[in-house]
Amino acid sequence: MAEQAAGTRVLPPAPVPTGRLGFEMPPVFATAGEERAHRKERLAGVLRLLGRLGYEDGVGGHVSARDPEFEDCYWVNPFGRAFGAIGPDDLLLVDGEGRVRQGERRVNQLAFAVHAAVHRARPAVVAVVRTQAPYGRALAALGELLAPVTQEACAFYEDHALLDEFLGGGAAGGGDAERIAGALGPYKALVLRNLGVLTVGDSVEAAAWWFIAAERAAQVQLIARAAGKAVLISHHSALATRERFGSDLAAWVNCQPLLEAAGAGASTS
Repeated sequence: MAEQAAGTRVLPPAPVPTGRLGFEMPPVFATAGEERAHRKERLAGVLRLLGRLGYEDGVGGHVSARDPEFEDCYWVNPFGRAFGAIGPDDLLLVDGEGRVRQGERRVNQLAFAVHAAVHRARPAVVAVVRTQAPYGRALAALGELLAPVTQEACAFYEDHALLDEFLGGGAAGGGDAERIAGALGPYKALVLRNLGVLTVGDSVEAAAWWFIAAERAAQVQLIARAAGKAVLISHHSALATRERFGSDLAAWVNCQPLLEAAGAGASTS
C-alpha cells in the first residue's frame, strides 16, 4: 500500500511459458499389455459414469472396447451386472462370434452382435456405446436426427444418421446387426428409431462423450420444441463449429473432467 501511495507501479507476474503449462493428451503405450490394462480401466470407469448419470435400464446397455492385440476380440460389460459395480476385472473378453474368451459371466448375445458388427465394419473404432437414456430414446421415438440448435449439437451436424425402421428382438435379430453397422456408415452416432442412440469413437472416452453429448443435445432440442420454434444454426456455421468441436480428440478431452468428478477413473475392484 505504501508503494502504491508513493506512485510505484506494481507489475503482474511474468507470463508463464506455454511449454510449462500442462495439458492432458491421450497416453501412448509401449506394449499392448499396458494399453489393454488402461483401456479396461477406462471402460470400467465409463460404465460407472454412465450408471451414475442414470443411463442404465435393467440388463440393457453395453459399452465395448476393441482389444489392442487380439484380432476380432472386444472387452464388454457382463450381462446382468449394474454399471456402478463394474471394475476392470469384471469385464469380459468376447470374440466376434460372441464367445467369451476371458471372464466368468455370460454376455448378452443379441446386444453384443451389434457391437461386433460395428467394430468389424469400422476398424478404426475403438469403442461402441449403446445404452438407455431418456431424451435419446424420445428423439428416436420421433424418428428424428439431432438438429443444429446449439453449439454442442453442431458436433453431430451431418455426422450422424437415422435408421428409420424399428428393429425389435434386441435390435439384432437376423441381419439387423449388419444393418445397424451399415446405417452408421462413417459417422460418430446413429439414431435407432424407437430404440435410442448408438455412438462410436477412437477411444473409450470419445465414444462415451458422444453418447452423453447426444443425450444432452436431444434434451435441449426437445425442450426448445416444447417452448416454441427453435432457430437453426446456418449450414456454414454448423459445419465450421463441427470442425472445431467435433473431433474424437475434443471428445476425449471433454470426457476427462466427467470421469474425474464422478471418481470413475480408478478401479473399484
